[in-house]
Amino acid sequence: MKKFLVTSIFLFTTVCLLAQTEYPKILSMKDRAETINRLLEDKIQNYLPDIMRREGVDMWVVISREYNEDPVIKTLLPATWLAARRRTVLIMYDQGEEKGIESIAVARYNVGSSFQSAWDKEKQPNQWARVAEIIRERDPRKIGINKSEHFGLADGIVATDLQEFTAALDKKYRERITSAEKVAIGWLETRTEAEMAIYPQICRIGHTIIEEAFSDRVIQPGVTTTDDVVWWMRGKIRELGLTAWFHPTVDIQRADPENVESQRSFSQRPEPGVIMPGDLLHCDIGITYLRLNTDQQQHAYVLRPGETDIPEYLKTAFKNGNRLQDIFTGNFKEGRTGNEVLRMSREQAIAEGIKPSIYTHPIGYHGHGSGTTLGMWDSQGGVPVRGDYPLHLNTAYSIELNAATYIKEWDKEVRIMLEEEALFDKSGVWYLDGRQKEMYMIPRKPSWK
Repeated sequence: MKKFLVTSIFLFTTVCLLAQTEYPKILSMKDRAETINRLLEDKIQNYLPDIMRREGVDMWVVISREYNEDPVIKTLLPATWLAARRRTVLIMYDQGEEKGIESIAVARYNVGSSFQSAWDKEKQPNQWARVAEIIRERDPRKIGINKSEHFGLADGIVATDLQEFTAALDKKYRERITSAEKVAIGWLETRTEAEMAIYPQICRIGHTIIEEAFSDRVIQPGVTTTDDVVWWMRGKIRELGLTAWFHPTVDIQRADPENVESQRSFSQRPEPGVIMPGDLLHCDIGITYLRLNTDQQQHAYVLRPGETDIPEYLKTAFKNGNRLQDIFTGNFKEGRTGNEVLRMSREQAIAEGIKPSIYTHPIGYHGHGSGTTLGMWDSQGGVPVRGDYPLHLNTAYSIELNAATYIKEWDKEVRIMLEEEALFDKSGVWYLDGRQKEMYMIPRKPSWK
């Protein structure tokens, strides 16, 4: 009897484990650090030179103090540095085609393996004086600093550091200071070949979380609330050893005329509600892993009693969302601005009878990254300055948009809100881990039905 009980428990445990969703491999913390450092060194030596030369800046100076970091410096620090130390000054100097980038730190320590310390405080007690010496020795033509009026991620130098840095330089070098806005944007938005080898699997992890969340392993119709699913997502992300860069959302659209979710402003979070049969669910979730971010929105339908498939009218609405994606990504072209792509895509969609709203953003080191802005939910006529920035190759975007379709059976509009990561390169736009083409069903349709 005892042997039978142990065997039964073992078989039950095995079945339960097999029933759990299988997630892609997630690295140990040690392996993550080694990967991040390898990606960083590769990007500094093999990609930064082209970015700096494209923008005509031969010296880039990034300055931060502990816990008041420039957003850019966080992407230059080694994996074991969780913040700048004291005042950290990183200098990247383009020595030309043959020698490449000299990357040094005016700090008490080496900053990982990428930046070697070039300051001996015992020989030169004044850190700013040492910065001035280094600049004088290299005689750069243009000294770029992270100062920008319109791009927040490229505006990281604080007032005190700017004042003291400028005061420390000889007059002729003060006159060579320029905004490194486009260098910073280029650094942040450019995705390397090594990054692109790992990014699809990061997106797959996000998709797998959604797949499990939108299933009857998590949702019991009539009991589970949207807030329950949100917190399950937060818990699952933490359980996997990852972090969320924003609090997820789950919302409901349904036939009920009092449900006005399709008219909700994007500035408001959806109200929690009990998930019921017949509901159209939508989620928005983003994870951070290996310093890269995801931002994904997908849909699920909760089957009514007796239903074995999603209603055709919802399938039609979903196809309109996929078609809007195709129209939009088909208009990406190197050198076009975000505003141009937005205008062309909206005109084409409207001509095809689709009601579009497009609000796509760059993604990479930051969820809402720096680069070409392609619409905002409340700026469908274009975005000044940021929308005028041109598209560059090898940049990643969250293809974020929605198509509104009138559903006669519900006597209302339904918004199909989609968001997926994609890379724009010489071949066009391609989704890093595919895109949702059919809504999830809750519960999944068994093969024997």
